[in-house]
Amino acid sequence: MSAPADGGFVLTVSGLSREARIAAGPGVRPVAAAGPRLAGLIEAAIGDGAAGILSFGIAGGLDPRLPPGAVILAGGIIAGDKRWPVDAAWRARLAGPLPEALPGDLAGVDAPVLSPAGKAALAASGALAVDMESHIAVRLAAAHGLAFAALRVVCDPAERAIPPAAIAGMREDGGTDLGAVLRALLSAPGQLPAMIRLASDARAAFAALDRCRRSLGATLQPPRA
Repeated sequence: MSAPADGGFVLTVSGLSREARIAAGPGVRPVAAAGPRLAGLIEAAIGDGAAGILSFGIAGGLDPRLPPGAVILAGGIIAGDKRWPVDAAWRARLAGPLPEALPGDLAGVDAPVLSPAGKAALAASGALAVDMESHIAVRLAAAHGLAFAALRVVCDPAERAIPPAAIAGMREDGGTDLGAVLRALLSAPGQLPAMIRLASDARAAFAALDRCRRSLGATLQPPRA
């Protein structure tokens, strides 16, 4: 994969609408969705002239040393027994304004990893964190010969379980169904303390993601000749 070409836009790929809103800016087209819907949006954006693809958002921690808010600029994406490296030159350019960003791989999965045991199993690959979009984005970037990079911020740390109520509210379009979350909590109110902890983790993660975006500024745009 080559560095982003001059004159195109950077496609940022996220799972949540909130992540996409943070990513937005001149020269950037954000998309947010889940599963097959996400792949279709990426393909459409590539057809419109995307110059590079950046996976952007929060992630579940796999390395127990990483707290909520830890920033990762990935060196590669692992899914199953395959690893895709990111574009090294683009990663280096993104790393300049982000001295706190850690190098390391991300794991890509098709379903949420809710338990510490599930996270520990993925951590055996050496990945620092896990998300549900990077592996979809990097496969399509590779298929179309586009540069790929990934910026992810740890939300839930490795030792933290994700309550089912949080997953109940996930929508395919990247939004949140608050009604579904409330219904899940009403049916199992014991999840409330875990939801409160997750909300605190998410505040730290989104604050860090927003700081990263502001620090990067125009660096997200394709390099100019």
